[in-house]
Amino acid sequence: MNLFVFADAITWSALVISLVATAALSVLAYVRPRHAYIWFAAGTLAIALLAAASATGPAQFGLAPLITVLGLTAAVFGGSTAASTALDLAMRGSVAPGLHGGIIVAEKRSADEEQRGVIGSARREVLRGGLTIGVLERIASAGAIIAGFPEALAIVVAVKGVGRFTELEAPEARERFIIGTFASLIWACAAALVVHLAVR
Repeated sequence: MNLFVFADAITWSALVISLVATAALSVLAYVRPRHAYIWFAAGTLAIALLAAASATGPAQFGLAPLITVLGLTAAVFGGSTAASTALDLAMRGSVAPGLHGGIIVAEKRSADEEQRGVIGSARREVLRGGLTIGVLERIASAGAIIAGFPEALAIVVAVKGVGRFTELEAPEARERFIIGTFASLIWACAAALVVHLAVR
């Protein structure tokens, strides 16, 4: 009997310590963007996820509010750096950043311009405001998972897709949108799953 109590205490301690580390590294990565921070945060998030999955019963010792706050913090702040890390790995600087957080793409030429043989094309910034949209997306996604309503993720993705639809003509914009959205959502859902498993 005492052995089970001791094992349970170790599991909950590992969960809280790893979740504190994940939240702290996520905030640090958000404030001072460094890829190393998010890799360490991913490791501690994996430990927290394993601890939450192996925990017996719901959060004990009044830990539910603390675990919820830490999980939401990790989800919201870590997702931004996770998305930028995934984009850096995938795009390798192949797109020019814009002044307002988006990317610079060439505008599609009209049929009239092509017929006249216009050389060159205008450039414009697309996917502006991605940082703010990402934060809102992760709050909604994490909240849905924690509340036990994962179906809401479809609504979040649909709203984001509809809102960005007109900006996704350029292939680089589509790639950036898909990679960034998936990385951000996977991170937010993993952090929220820790909370959901721990407080269930």
